[in-house]
Amino acid sequence: MTTVELSPGYTISRVIRGGWQLAGGHGAIDRKQAVTDLIATFDAGIFTYDCADIYTGVEELIGAARLRLANERGLDAAARMKVHTKLVPDLERLAVVSRDYIKGIVEQSLRRLKTERLDLVQFHWWDYEQARYVEAMGWLNELRLEGKVRNLGTTNFDTQRLGEILAAGIPVVSQQLQYSVLDQRPAASLAALAKQHGMYFLCYGSVAGGFLSEKWLNAAEPAAPLENRSLVKYKLIIDDFGGWDLFQSLLETLKAVGDRHGVDIATIASAWVLEQHQVAAVIVGARNQAHALANARIMDVALSAEDRAAIDAVIAESPGLEGDVYTLERDRHGRHGSIMHYNLNAGRV
Repeated sequence: MTTVELSPGYTISRVIRGGWQLAGGHGAIDRKQAVTDLIATFDAGIFTYDCADIYTGVEELIGAARLRLANERGLDAAARMKVHTKLVPDLERLAVVSRDYIKGIVEQSLRRLKTERLDLVQFHWWDYEQARYVEAMGWLNELRLEGKVRNLGTTNFDTQRLGEILAAGIPVVSQQLQYSVLDQRPAASLAALAKQHGMYFLCYGSVAGGFLSEKWLNAAEPAAPLENRSLVKYKLIIDDFGGWDLFQSLLETLKAVGDRHGVDIATIASAWVLEQHQVAAVIVGARNQAHALANARIMDVALSAEDRAAIDAVIAESPGLEGDVYTLERDRHGRHGSIMHYNLNAGRV
């Protein structure tokens, strides 16, 4: 199945085009080519896009792609493009977040994306000790009722705090979170809560920043410093999964499964995530049109019982990552949290 109904009458593609790689902090972007590539993704059957208020320049690029679709193919084509953005208050602002602050970010995203209503706003909150996340989600819900937002989602909330938001009667349809063959934290208590409330997961990290690929099969374990912060992040995940040797066993297994299906390791890794409970879609990056076409193949892979058993056997050797969703990353002094940037509206990504 290549599409899924995320909420009544609202359908998305099961592969979502990620926008993080297009953010200004990743180097110079050829804007004209980026818009062309975004439309090529649409033509490949991936008509859902992910961005954020904190991804410098990305909402504007997607807005330009939507406008070009409308001009060249009509309003119906532009309406078929679904765009999910995030709302991420800076850590230093959490204590003073107001309704006007939340409304201002929503209206900024509306302008950038050239639309009158945001398809999905995914709310992130850095610090649970600043316990105003339910109140902030309530303000977002008011904006939904006003017609500025169609659907509400969350990003990286754990089971307890997401439960508090749902208990307040706020209609959350999805949560964006990390999920992969290396990280199955969502499969614990959060999946049960999501099923109970009829909400879905939109998953990033399914290819672990590129580690889940042929490039790293039979490769020596990389030494610090790594090329970018994404590789640092996912190398820590590999370490917690069980180390480089177990990771190599996983790559070998994914390669064997991929060979049976005529696809690469990354495609199998993402297809595995799509089969997990409550998963609606995977979010993948695409640096060019060829990547967009390759990513579309994820939706066509149907793993066999043999495939699943082989992958699950390797996963069973892993101790698993500790804690609930994003617990490791929320420890700002720990190995995972210390590499994060927490005040991103200044332009850092």
